[in-house]
This record gives sequence, C-alpha cells and structure tokens, in this order.
Amino acid sequence: MGWRLRVSHTTEVSYSDPVQTSFNEVRMTPLTLPAQTTLEARVSVSGSVPVWTYSDYWGTFVSVFDIAEPHRSLVIQAQATVETDQAVTPTRPAPLPWADLRAQASASRLLEFLIATPLTTVTPAVAASVLGAVPGADPIEAAEHIVARVRTQVGYVTGATGVLTNAQEAWDQGQGVCQDLAHVTVALLRSAGLPARYVSGYLHADPAAEPGQSAVGESHAWVEYWAGSWHPVDPTTNVPVRERHVVVARGRDYADIPPLKGIYHGSPTSALNVTVEVTRLA
Repeated sequence: MGWRLRVSHTTEVSYSDPVQTSFNEVRMTPLTLPAQTTLEARVSVSGSVPVWTYSDYWGTFVSVFDIAEPHRSLVIQAQATVETDQAVTPTRPAPLPWADLRAQASASRLLEFLIATPLTTVTPAVAASVLGAVPGADPIEAAEHIVARVRTQVGYVTGATGVLTNAQEAWDQGQGVCQDLAHVTVALLRSAGLPARYVSGYLHADPAAEPGQSAVGESHAWVEYWAGSWHPVDPTTNVPVRERHVVVARGRDYADIPPLKGIYHGSPTSALNVTVEVTRLA
C-alpha cells in the first residue's frame, strides 16, 4: 500500500540592495505518473504576484512569474499533496540483451540520455576503472555494480559541493550531496551504454513514519536508467525508490530541471534560504 504525502517547499530570496526587476522559473510541482498521483499543487509568491504554468520539453511543470518593481526579497511557497505507490515488482524484469538495448537507444529519443553533459562527464580512466570490473554482466547487473561503486567512492557530506560541481569533481573529491551522487551515477551508466536520467523530487526520510509525522529536509535527487524499461535507483540512500519518493522532474542533469532559476536586474549579490517539509498524511 502506498502513502499520501504533503510537501511544503519554501524558498526565501534576499538581495543586498533592491533589484529593479526579476524573472523566475520554479520547478517544484510533482508529476502524475503510473506510481504517483498529484492530488493538488499550488505555487504562490509573496505580494500576490501572478504565476503562470507551462510544461517544458522534459515534461516538467514550470511555474513562472516576473516582478517589474523594485524589491529586496521574495518568498516562494510550493505545496502539493501526492499519493504514491510502492511500485514493487515481484521478480526482477529481464533486461534487454546489450545489442538490442544499443539498437533501440540509438534509434529513439533515448539517445538524449546517452550523451554526456558538462555535469555528467567523467574521464575515460575513471569509467574504465569502474566498468572493467563487470565483464559479462547484463545491463541490470552492470547498473547495480555502478551504483555500489559510486556509494563506495563518493561519501555523502552536506555542504561539500555546490550546484555547479560536476561528476568528475565529485569523484575526485570523494564526497558530495545527493545531486553529486546522482551525476556520477548517471555519468557511469551512460559510459556503460545505459540511457540514464537525473531525477529531482522529495523524500520522506523516515521509512517507519506514521500518518501525521513530518520530516524536515531538502530537495532530493536520484537516477533512472533504461534497460528495456526505466529502473529507478537512489545512490544516496541505497533504498528502493518507492512510496517515500516524490518525483518532480527528470532531465539529463540538474541544469535541465533546477527547482529555481531566474534573472534579475540590480544588486549583484543574493542569499537563498530553503525549507522543505514532507509529511505523511496516510
């Protein structure tokens, strides 16, 4: 049986001096998927600023707004109620043979998820050191080995990296946050020939949470790879992607689907404060 979750995501932006105008894109609305139903969702901005919504190239719901008068701060509140499913597969699905997988991926939109990006690139030496240990493995076995190796190499350390840190930097540093573990995993999966996409969303941190129990945290990131069908993996927590995960967006990497992206005219410095609360309702 799945869970019903309420997500409250509050972002406060402050500027050192008043900015004249700003334009912003917000990607904080959960998707409706076979294993996830968004019952309600709302994005609001302080000052009753009008918000418009569209679906972008990656299928993400984007809330956009602009402020055409001087301001020193803005507060964005995204709230959603989502029902998730355990999505438990009784037996592991058989992966495609490598030859069939390569043929299908190269002749479809899956090709986009095979191409390295600036954030999902590792050196040939790193790729060889990981993939050389799985000769003869089928696609799912290779993916499982890659996820295990990333967890061994890159430890989770809050604040160790920034949003512009790429996969090679996180690998060399040996530490990072969920975004970094996802980027390294995507990079190595693609090096192995597996289409892979970066997933952003939310995670209730307590697997034993009772209805009414909240968890305060941050946005979360994990990975999906294609081996005949899409398979989700969470290299940061090493837990199955099931009822505690809420999908907001999927793309090639973080740059395709940042929670907040904008431009402004005015003060060169700004500060960001983010609070995410995930509550199990049922």
